[in-house]
Parts: sequence; C-alpha cells; structure tokens
Amino acid sequence: MKIPAMIGAELRRLTATPMAVIALIALMAVPILYGGLYLWANQDPYGKFSEVPVGLVVEDAGSTSNGTTTNYGEKVADNLVEGKAFDWNRMSATAARAALKNGDVDFTVTIPKTFSEALLSSSGTSPHQARIELETNDANNYLASSIGSGAVEKIRRSVAEMVGQEAADKLLTGLSDVRDKLGEAADGASQLHDGANTAVSGSGQLADGTAQLADGAAQLAGGTQQIADGSQQLADGAATLANGAQQVSDGNQQIAQYANEAGSLVQQATDTLPQVRSDIATALADRGLSQPEIDAVLAKLDPLGDRLRSGNDTVQGAVGKIDQLADGSAQVASGSATLADKSQQLADGAQTAATGAATLSSGAASARDGAKALHDGLGTLATGIGTLHDGLAAGVDAIPASTPDLREQQAKTIANPVDVSSDKVAAAKDYGQGLAPFFAALAGWIGIYALFLIIKPISRRAVTALHSPIRITLAGWLTPAAFGALQMVGLLGVLAWALGFTFQNGWGALGIMVLASATYAAIILALNVWLGSVGQFMGLVLMVLQLVTAGGTFPWQTLPAPLAALHHVLPMGYVVDAMRQLMYGGQVGRALTDLGVLGIWMVGSLLLAMIGVTRMTHKRTLRDLQPSLIG
Repeated sequence: MKIPAMIGAELRRLTATPMAVIALIALMAVPILYGGLYLWANQDPYGKFSEVPVGLVVEDAGSTSNGTTTNYGEKVADNLVEGKAFDWNRMSATAARAALKNGDVDFTVTIPKTFSEALLSSSGTSPHQARIELETNDANNYLASSIGSGAVEKIRRSVAEMVGQEAADKLLTGLSDVRDKLGEAADGASQLHDGANTAVSGSGQLADGTAQLADGAAQLAGGTQQIADGSQQLADGAATLANGAQQVSDGNQQIAQYANEAGSLVQQATDTLPQVRSDIATALADRGLSQPEIDAVLAKLDPLGDRLRSGNDTVQGAVGKIDQLADGSAQVASGSATLADKSQQLADGAQTAATGAATLSSGAASARDGAKALHDGLGTLATGIGTLHDGLAAGVDAIPASTPDLREQQAKTIANPVDVSSDKVAAAKDYGQGLAPFFAALAGWIGIYALFLIIKPISRRAVTALHSPIRITLAGWLTPAAFGALQMVGLLGVLAWALGFTFQNGWGALGIMVLASATYAAIILALNVWLGSVGQFMGLVLMVLQLVTAGGTFPWQTLPAPLAALHHVLPMGYVVDAMRQLMYGGQVGRALTDLGVLGIWMVGSLLLAMIGVTRMTHKRTLRDLQPSLIG
C-alpha cells in the first residue's frame, strides 16, 4: 500500500459518517477558537482601562501660603477626571469603602485632608511628605491591585511634577530677581569702588595734611611753651613793676601832700601880704612915721612882696607839677597793678595755650597716624570693593538671563528632568499582538493533540500488510500534519483579518506555524507509537510543561532553574521566538536558528516513531494485545 493510499484510507474513515465529519470539523476548529477567542478577549486590555470603575475620594482641605490658598487635591482630582485613564467616580469615604467591598469599583484612591498642607510643608520648619491612599480588594480582581498601584504611582509622579514645576518656577523667578539685584549691586559696587578710589586719594592728601599739621602743631606747642615761659617772666616783672610803682606812687603822694601844705602856706603868706603891708603901714604910722617915710619903708618891703608873690607862683606851679606827678605815679601804680594782673592772666593763658598746643600736637600726631591707617584701610577697602564688584559681576554672568517663557520651560525641565525616549527594534502594536506568538504556538499543539483523539497514529492494517516503517510512519504523520497546516492557515486568517494583527513577514510566520504544527504532530505520533494511550496523555503533560516554560508571557529568565533549563530544550519556546522575529520584524537569522531546532525535533521524533513502527512490524508483545487503560 502506498502512502497516499494509506492517507486516503484514513481520510475516508474520518469522513465515513456525518458525525465523524462534524467531529473532524470541531476538532479542526479547536486551535482557531482557542487562539482567536483568547487573543480577541485580550487584544487591547490597556485601552479599556477607561471603563474600569475607580472610587475617588477628595478630603483635601487646602493650605494657605503667602496669603494664597491652594487646594492641590482638587487640582489632582480634576486632572484625573479629565484624563479619563479610568472611570473615576467622585464619592465620599464611606461610599467608597462600601463600593469597594461590594465590587462596584475595582479600587479606591483617597486624597487625605492634609494633602496640600504636606505638599507646601517643604518651605516651613516641619517638612513632611504628602500621602495618597490606595485601597484594593483582591476578592474583586487580583490584577486590579497591580493596576491600582501603577495608577497611584502615575498620580504621584504627576503631582510631584506639578508641584515641582511650581516650586521651580518660583525658584527661577527668584533667581531672575536675584540676578537683577546682583546687577544693581554690581553697578553700586562699581560706583562704590570709584568712590573708594577717590577716598583713597583724599585720604592720601589727608594723611599728608595731618602730617604737616602734626609738624606745625609740634612747632606750635614749642612756641606756645616759650610764650608761656616768657609770659610768666613778664607777669613776674609786671608784678615787681607794680610793687615799685606803688611805692613811687606812695612816695609821690607824700611829696604832693608836703608840697600842697607848703603851697598852702606860701599861698597864705602871699594872700596875707596886702594885709601885712597895711598893718606895717599902720604900725609905722602909729610909730609916728610920716607918709613918705612909710612909703619909703614900704617901698623897701614891696620887692620882698613881689618876690613872695613870684615865689608863690613858682611854688604853686611846683605844687601843681608835684600833684600831677603824684597823680601820674598813682596812675602808673594802678596801671602797673593792672599790667601785673593782665600779665599773670596772659601767663596763665599762654600756659593753657601751651598745654592745648601740646595736646594738639599729640592729637595731630594721632591724626597723622590715623590718616595713614585710614589711607591704608581705604586702599584695602578699594581692593575689596573691586573684588566684590568682580564677584558680583561674575555672579550676574553665572546666573543666565531669562524670560517668563524660558523660565516656564526651565521649570518644566526641572520638575521632569528625564524623559523616556522609547524605541523598539521590533514592535507589537498592542497587548493582543504581543501575546499572539505564544497563543498561536500553544493553539498549534492543542490542535494537533485534539486531532490525535480521532486520528489513528498507526494503521494496524498497514503494519500487518506492509513491512516498510518509513511509509507507515510518514502516512501516520502526514495526515495530522496536513490537518494541522489547515488549522494554522485558519488561525492566521483570524489573526490577520478578524483581529487585525499585522505581520512583518506573513508568509514566514505562516511557514513557522505550519512547521510547528508538523513538529508537534511528529512528537505526539512518537509518543503514541511508543506509549499508546499513555503517550496521548503524555502529550497533555508535555503541553503543560511547554505552557509554563515557553516564555510567552513573562521572560523565561524569571522561571525557576529547572523550568528555565526546559525552556532551552522543549520546542514551543523556539516556535514563540521565531514567530516574534517574523511577526514584529526582528532578526530573520534567529528565526532560522529556531527553524533548525524545530527541524531537529521533527526529524528526531519521526525517527523515533519509525523505530517504534519497526519494532511493531517485526514482533508483537502482550502489551500490544492488551486494551488501553485510557482509551
């Protein structure tokens, strides 16, 4: 019997009755239904998050800073509702707890009363973190907890970015103001530097002037001391003069007194001379002298009277002179006394002036030293101000000039300094397409496994009639392989047209699926040849092992070590990898390597099946005659 004849006989058996046809069609549809429905259900779950009900509780009371009241909780809530990432439902805390317990929402997010106050606390004396409360209920959905954690983390990042942007904007505005003030300070420092240089020049002149003043004051102190000494000598001489003048005045006063007395006597004598002449004439007359005799006597006496009057005049003149002398000597004595007093005052004043001049000299010397120190200090000050000006100018240059628009961009950059630039070497357009390689590979195994429920692995008639293990094995393999190829074509059609998945290399992906189905058919054929119905069951066990080791969902590196080792051995992992390379536009070389591994599995399984068929054609055992425990 030829191989086509054996395949035809098997097909006629499978389609002998209407129920057989229905069973064949149903089993052929298993991988299409499994892969198509599962991938349809999970095609884009992330795009449906906007329909996931979430409770949102806002208890934030807001906070006041610098006279401005801000409620960040309301801002966050408004942004969440507008963003529509989830089906946000604003509710009270009590209603949210009840909704979560009853399953009306998948998780709740609570913004507590002190949220704004905590966000603004960084500028105070008691900074502390703000808190967002997430509450989940795994009894509703376990994955909702992970989704909620991711959502809260996004909220945390967005709040941190919002608050950080506001803080950075204030900081940058403050820096801009600081830059302006530094510029003004630099200009002022420049003016101050110029003034300090002028002060340095003036202090130099002051130092020179105070040095001259100190020298002049020293000379003045010496001169005034000499004046003080001379004034004291003058005072002493004036005192001596006053004493002498007083003695002279006293003597002249006595002489004047004597002269006045003498002048009075002479004046009296002169005044009594006519009376005496008359008395003499009377006395002579009484003596009996004649008038001529009397006249002759009187003529003798008249010259004496003339001399008396002349002497009186002289005496009176002398008395006047003596009185003048007495008065003058009294004035001299009084003037000398005054001179003595004034000379003493002059001496005292000169001494005071000498003392003051000495003090002036000492002060002028201190002023000279201070002026020199001032000059040196002003020089240091001018240098320091110059350094200050340079530092302020450097500070101004170090703070870049900015505009409101630039500060806004800078604040955004500071609040979110790192942006993730995502680039994919090979990309799946959505979650469903990302799972497609794994479920297509798994659907291929399920399809072949289901076919072997009705397809006879080996024709007993052929084993009895023929002695060609190769033809028997190929006939037993080609029938499920052909049906498996049809299953894969149907599955690819569902993925490409019904679900809209894209394939960078559609024909290559179809070839991988067909080859994978043929490889699975060879493996399950070998299991059935060697183990019979137990081999069919082992096909199910092998499917479970490949289900967890293929790396179709999580990376295979996350598997425990024994299962990770199986990943490198079992064929489904290579089918998944080859599908990914050809479906997403990855490396064709890796797909060819995977094809090589699948070819080894297929050829090895067929050779193993041929050995089993060879054993069956040459001898029979009691096990071959016993009924199957499973089927």
